[in-house]
Amino acid sequence: MANQLPYEPINPTAADTTITLTGRDLTIPQVIAIARGGAKVALSAEATQRSADAYGLLLQGAAEGVTIYWFNRGCGDQRETIIFSGDPTTPENTALLRAQQMAAFREGATAGYGPELHEEALVRAMMAIRANTMTYDAASPQLTRMVIAMLNARITPVVQSRGTLGEGDLLPMSNIAAAMIGEGEAYYAGMRMPAAEALRLAGLAPLEPFGADCATFISTNAYAQAQVVLLVEDARALLNWADLAYAMVLLGMNSSVTPIAAPVQAMRPYPWLTWNAARIMDMIKGSYLFDDDDTRLIQDPESIRASSQRQGSAWQAWADLRASVLLSINAADHNPAVLPGVTPEESWELSTPQFMKYHVKGGPLSGGKSGYILSNANWDPYPIANQIEAFTIALTNMGVAVAQRIERFRNPFFTVIRPSDILSAEDCSQLPNLDPFLPSDLWQELAGMGAPVTPAGLAIFATVEDLEAQTRIKTQRARQAVETAFHLLAQDILAASVWMDLRRVQKPGRGFGRVPSAALAALRVAMPFLQPAAERPKQPLGQVVYDFMQRCPATMFYDAGPEFPEQHTNNRHPRT
Repeated sequence: MANQLPYEPINPTAADTTITLTGRDLTIPQVIAIARGGAKVALSAEATQRSADAYGLLLQGAAEGVTIYWFNRGCGDQRETIIFSGDPTTPENTALLRAQQMAAFREGATAGYGPELHEEALVRAMMAIRANTMTYDAASPQLTRMVIAMLNARITPVVQSRGTLGEGDLLPMSNIAAAMIGEGEAYYAGMRMPAAEALRLAGLAPLEPFGADCATFISTNAYAQAQVVLLVEDARALLNWADLAYAMVLLGMNSSVTPIAAPVQAMRPYPWLTWNAARIMDMIKGSYLFDDDDTRLIQDPESIRASSQRQGSAWQAWADLRASVLLSINAADHNPAVLPGVTPEESWELSTPQFMKYHVKGGPLSGGKSGYILSNANWDPYPIANQIEAFTIALTNMGVAVAQRIERFRNPFFTVIRPSDILSAEDCSQLPNLDPFLPSDLWQELAGMGAPVTPAGLAIFATVEDLEAQTRIKTQRARQAVETAFHLLAQDILAASVWMDLRRVQKPGRGFGRVPSAALAALRVAMPFLQPAAERPKQPLGQVVYDFMQRCPATMFYDAGPEFPEQHTNNRHPRT
């Protein structure tokens, strides 16, 4: 397609690492190590047993005549259609299910619509998350083994970006499912080829699915969850740089830093705002801003004075989103819910006649285990769908402060001095060009991403499915907002760094504190303060700063300071 981006293979720097999936405690750094670093995966004994128990209960439930959505009954508007009756392991039913499952997996090769996902890391994150959450669902043992084997062999299926309503990412996950049986295309160690060839080269036999394997694998929000994990990781890097940039802005503006003082913050003690102000104060500790200066104004423009409020609020929205995705990648989101070991005594409703219709007594196919198989709406991605947009809105509200404070450096009412007051004409000609158009253009682009997606859609499958969540659109927009904010922040750092150097020229004895000094020194290696135009990089200076930020995360200069405010981030599954 015309808007297809070039494929981005991973750099498997963590290929010698193995991460064990338990279904309970997968972390964002672990997903990143698998997705971007190529780490291997294994399944814990506990998770393997849990998955086997769920699979056995599914088979036993059908043998007992329990009505099971998307197994012995159809799905969507076919939910009352009988697919088969009785024991699924009889020769007749076995042949039926094998043929049905192969056909369903095969159809996945042409599912969805482009452009294709261009990030190998995103598809690997989808697979890793599904391998973890699928331990609560009724996957056959061979399906679970195949997902793990493909990850470890670095077989990354070609996945289309469109085809999900943002709740139950059926079609993107179907693309991955097809590759398991050798249909469609995949990348093997970064090289594109038919999926069957990738399996052959890796020494893997194509999957022979059974039971409800297709439904079990594709009925999930793993596409959205993977996007959010990458979003949270990249947003953390952005916000770390935003805080360091703010410290540099204060130093460049010769600011009065009374607004971020601890007693001031204590007057309105929002935990994340107080934390952010303390963090910035810690960064500028030991700088000239705490020396007496008769030329320093009593207070800055609001865009600088209130930046810690905007940035602290963005961190708070980020933390809420992080907590939510941690819960969701360690929980079940499949329909139906397969619940081995649950008894009628665990909750009053389970003993009622309505619920007892879905009770599996237990038998040979389940190893004697009983339980329930219940239709549900666990695939509905709320509240995380709201929290994605909440973060994007918080980010745009931070962005407007960044855009405004860049422009304030042009106003001698706030800077008090002009570059020409302290530099010769020749030196002024060698200053980096602080283009006023670029920050404004970037801000307009970012601002447009802050409007929520309209919660409307079409009722489909004979109006059985009459809600959509637009999570694909929300996550893509949020990730683009982070990328745009990075470029806007690069303009901010460009201006702040120039003015930090100007302050030092104005008064050579001025110190900036350990952290901003280290960041400025590293930046000046890539982009000197004064340099003849002919010797400057042959690319936009904002791009030079952006590349520097990507190459040198802010944690290289500041990885300490106050701990995050306490927050409830329980991601343990309730049945573990």
